[in-house]
Amino acid sequence: MVKAIVIHKTGGPDVMSYEDMTVPPPGPGQVRIKQHAIGVNYIDIYIRSGLYPTQTPFTLGNEGAGEITQVGEGVKDFKVGDRVAYAGALGGYAEERNMGTNLLVKLPDAISYETAAAMMLKGLTAQYLLRRTYKVKAGDTILFHAAAGGVGLIVCQWAKALGATVIGTVGSKEKGKLAQEAGAHHVIYYRDEDFVKRVNEITKGEKCDVVYDGVGKTTFPGSLDCLKPLGMFVSFGSSSGQIDAFNINLLQQKGSLYATRPTMNTHVAKREWLDEMAKDLFDVVTSGKVKILINSKRKLAEARQVHEALAGRETTGATVLVP
Repeated sequence: MVKAIVIHKTGGPDVMSYEDMTVPPPGPGQVRIKQHAIGVNYIDIYIRSGLYPTQTPFTLGNEGAGEITQVGEGVKDFKVGDRVAYAGALGGYAEERNMGTNLLVKLPDAISYETAAAMMLKGLTAQYLLRRTYKVKAGDTILFHAAAGGVGLIVCQWAKALGATVIGTVGSKEKGKLAQEAGAHHVIYYRDEDFVKRVNEITKGEKCDVVYDGVGKTTFPGSLDCLKPLGMFVSFGSSSGQIDAFNINLLQQKGSLYATRPTMNTHVAKREWLDEMAKDLFDVVTSGKVKILINSKRKLAEARQVHEALAGRETTGATVLVP
């Protein structure tokens, strides 16, 4: 028996039950992982609340790192004792778990379990945003909403290292300081300022090459007004609510803009893609160009309190759960 957070019905943080769970031997193509650290992400709230429907009961969590203790039939590329990390496989809020190897990557010795758990989902998200969805290059100007969040702090550092000018929106002076320390050249306090007007002032009317928007309802369609002609709007989350359906002619009217809604699942669907993305992420972290800020380490049993803080926008950087 192992301890895990189990959801029997979707809802608020109170539906999270810390209980015993049996983990069977790994099936064909699976491995068993003893988890050393577990990542916490905003998507966990969407799944727990039922916004992203999942059959109950289930164990929450999409990200973690640990060591392989058993391998199932047919597993060739991984062995007992391997240090591994993953993102995108539900079932992470547990001391031990089984999972298929399709989303698993080997973890370099230079990266700790806690750092891996804090960065896999957020770091791979930053990778596909900056390197695959829109390839940020030196001289680009980017706008990133919620720049002091887990993904935002990685993006600020990485985009700066790529030679881009980074504009970030934040909700408080404390978060503004974090974003600036991470590499944001300009910070906009969206609660006190009109971010569209400020972007126009900062860029002297030139606007941005790309806008990365994980906020959604409250930042759309203002985000489109921050783009130069032929710019790209990248919607990758909706912490303030989903973007309502809109007339696609809006993209034409605002400068023949591009708009996309990428997801992790698509970008890691092929083994070679996942390996390339993970290598890119590991390289930029081990080089020191991107540092992973772990703001909080909490016990797995405290997952409910962690979710309350996350939903209240009280967190910065990454939070990891330790079994």
